[in-house]
Amino acid sequence: MNIPTRISPLPLFLPFGGVRKSSFSLHWQQCSRKLRRAFPKNMACGLDNKTGTALLRPATDAYSAEAVEALKAGKVIAVPTDTLYGFACDACSLEAVNRIYEIKGRKHTSPLAICVGDVSDIYRFAIIDHLPQGLLDSLLPGPVTVVLSRGDSSVLERSLNPGFDSIGVRVPDSNFIRVIARGSGTALALTSANLSGQPSSVCIRDFENLWEHCAFVYDGGVLPSGRAGSTVVDLTTPHKYKILRPGSAKEETIAILEKHSLVESATP
Repeated sequence: MNIPTRISPLPLFLPFGGVRKSSFSLHWQQCSRKLRRAFPKNMACGLDNKTGTALLRPATDAYSAEAVEALKAGKVIAVPTDTLYGFACDACSLEAVNRIYEIKGRKHTSPLAICVGDVSDIYRFAIIDHLPQGLLDSLLPGPVTVVLSRGDSSVLERSLNPGFDSIGVRVPDSNFIRVIARGSGTALALTSANLSGQPSSVCIRDFENLWEHCAFVYDGGVLPSGRAGSTVVDLTTPHKYKILRPGSAKEETIAILEKHSLVESATP
C-alpha cells in the first residue's frame, strides 16, 4: 500500500465548549475521514512543524533505502526493535550521537549501545575471541544486549562513549533495523525513544512529543514485549557473565550462558 508523503496541516486544538457545524467543522470531518482511509488503524501520522511534511513511514523494506540515506546524512531516526522503539543514528557521527543525547535530555556519562545487522559483524567493533564458540549465535538475534570490551582494533570512533572501555552490542530480532544496519555499512548508535528517565515506548504515540526531532519515524505497530527492554549482560570477563539489567529475557539468557559453561560473576 502506498502511504501518502504529504498531507495538509490540521488545527491542533478546538475552542472550549465545542463548535457549531460550520464550514470549518465540515472540512475537519472530511479531512479526518481521508486520514482514516489513508492510514491503517494501528498506525498514526505526524507532521513536521516547519513544512507540514509527514514524517511517518511504515517499517518495511520498501523504506529501508530512505532510512539508510538519512543515517548516512547524519540524521536521527526512530525505529522499532524486538523490544522497544529506539532512536538510531550512525555511531561514527559525533554530531548525530550528540543529537541523540540532546533529544533525550541524557547525560553524556550514560553510554549508548550499538546495533549491527548480523552476529558476524560484531568482531569489527568489540573483542569476542574469549567467548565460547556458538554463544553469540545462541543469544542473538534476540532481546539481549551483550557488553564486550572494545579493544584497540575496534573501528568505533573513540568519541562514542568516551572513557568507557566496553560497548553494549545489539542484534535485534527485528528485520527492519537489521536491514538498515546492513545498508549503513557501519554500526548504529541505539537507545530507547523516550526522554531520559521516562517510560519506554512500545508504540510511536508514546514518544509523539519527540517526533519533530527525527528525520523519519518508522511505525511497526504496537510492540508486544512490554517495556522491560533488552536483557543486558556483561561478557567482558572470560568464562563469566554478569546480568546488568534483567530486561525481558533474563531467564532464557542465563540458561544459554550456563549451557556454554559460563558462571555468574561474584557480586562485589
